[in-house]
Amino acid sequence: MASTQLTSEKTVVASGARPGTTLAAVSVVQFMVSLDLTVVNVGLPRIGSGLGFSEVGLTWVIHAYALTFGGLLLLGGKIADRYGHKRVMLSGLGLFGLASLVGGLAQGPGQLVAARAAQGVGAAALAPAALALLASTFPGGRERVKAFGIWSGVNAAGGAVGVLAGGLLTQYAGWQWVMYINLPMAAVALALAWRGIAADGPPNRRGRPDVLGAVLATAGAALLVFGVVRTEQHPWTSTTTLATLAIALVLLAAFVQVERTTKRDPLIRLGLLANRSVAGANLFALLFGGAMASLLYFVSLYLQRVLDSSPARTGVEFLPFTLGVIAGSTLAVKLGYKYSPRSVLITGGTLAALGFAWFGLIRPDGSYLVDALGPSVVASIGIGFCLAPAVSIATGGVAPHEAGAASGVLNSTRQIGAALGLAALGTAANDRTGKTVTPGSLTDGYALGMLAGAGLLVCAVLIVVLVLPRPDRATGNGEQKP
Repeated sequence: MASTQLTSEKTVVASGARPGTTLAAVSVVQFMVSLDLTVVNVGLPRIGSGLGFSEVGLTWVIHAYALTFGGLLLLGGKIADRYGHKRVMLSGLGLFGLASLVGGLAQGPGQLVAARAAQGVGAAALAPAALALLASTFPGGRERVKAFGIWSGVNAAGGAVGVLAGGLLTQYAGWQWVMYINLPMAAVALALAWRGIAADGPPNRRGRPDVLGAVLATAGAALLVFGVVRTEQHPWTSTTTLATLAIALVLLAAFVQVERTTKRDPLIRLGLLANRSVAGANLFALLFGGAMASLLYFVSLYLQRVLDSSPARTGVEFLPFTLGVIAGSTLAVKLGYKYSPRSVLITGGTLAALGFAWFGLIRPDGSYLVDALGPSVVASIGIGFCLAPAVSIATGGVAPHEAGAASGVLNSTRQIGAALGLAALGTAANDRTGKTVTPGSLTDGYALGMLAGAGLLVCAVLIVVLVLPRPDRATGNGEQKP
C-alpha cells in the first residue's frame, strides 16, 4: 500500500500538479454546476413576473440549461480528452461566468433563456473535464477514495444549498442573484485551476470529436421540446405542431445515422445501447428525469402562488426534500450490500411514485404541513434510492473501458428527460389551469402535473421490471453478464 501511494505521489508531482489545489478547484466547479441545477427553481415566480414570461414559457428557464448541458455533455468529454482537461475547464469556467453575468442583466425572456443555454454549454465542458482531472490527479489508493468521497459530498451539497440559496437570494437580493451567485465561485475556481493544475500537453490529434452528431442530437431534442410547448398555441393536430415534431424526429434519426457511419470519434457507440442493463437504465433515467424536474417546478409554484409562501420560506420548506434525497441515497448504499441494484431501484421508484401521487391531492386552501411536507419526504427518499442503483446498473454491465461513456450517456439522458418531461407536464398543467387563473385553477393544474409525474415513475418501474435482467440471471450484483 505504501509503495502504491508513493508511486501515485511521484506521478502527481512529476506532472506538476498540486493535488490539494486541484481537488479544491474541481470541488468548487462541481458545487457550482450542481447548485445551478436547483438555484433558479424557487425564483421562478419572480423571474416570470419580472421579465414577463408566459406560464409555459417560464419552463424554458429550466429547458435551456438542461438541453444544452445534457445534449453536449458527451461532446464536452470528447473535446476535453482531445484538447486538454485544464484548457477546456478554464474555457468552460469563463463561458459559465460570462453567461451568469448576462443572465443577471437580462431585460427580457429571450435574453435570460439564451444565457441559461450558454450556462449549459459551459457546464457541459466543465463537468467532464473536472472529473477527468480528479481521476488523473488521484490515480489510485486511499487518496483517490478520499478525493472522490469529497467530490460526491460536494455534488449533493450543491443541489441542497441551491434550493435554500435560491429562496434567500430571490427575496432579499433580487432574482438576478440566482445568476450572479455563480460569478464569485467561477472566479475562485479559475484562480485555483490556473495556479494549481498542471499544464496540458499538446492536443491529441487523433479521434476528432463528432461535433455534427452533438449538434443534431441537441437541436432535435430542443425542437421536440419546442413543439410540445407550442401546443398551447397550436393544437397537436395542427400543421405547425406536426411539422415541428416531424423535423425534430428527422434530426434525431440523422443523429443515429451519423453515429453509425461517422469516421470521427462517435459520441455513443450504438452497440452499447444493445446491452439490456444500459438500455433499461437509460429508459428509466429518461422518465425519472422528467418526473424529478416536474416536482421541483410544480411544488415551488404551488408553495408561492397558492400557499403564498415567500421565496425565502419556500427555500426553507424544501429542506426536508433535500435532506430526504440525501438520506435515501445513503440508505440505498447500505441496502446495496444486501439487495441487487434492480431491487433497490424498483423500491425507490415505487416509493417516489407514491409521493408524487400524494402530491396530486394538494388543495387550494391547504397548508405546507398537511399538503406538502409528507409527500416531500416520501418522494425524496424514493428519489434518493434511485440515484446510485441507476448508475451502478448502467455502468456495471459494460466493459471497463466503456464505463465512463455509459455514465456520460446516463447523465445526458437524465438531463434531456428533464426537459422533455417538464415540457409535456408543464403544458398539460397549463391547459388544465385554463385562462382564468385562480388559486383553485392553479392547484388543479399543478395536481395534474404531479399525477402525471407519478405516471412517469410507474412506467419507469415497469421498465425496470420488464427490461432489466433479474438477479438470478445476472451476476451477484444484479448486473447483466457480458
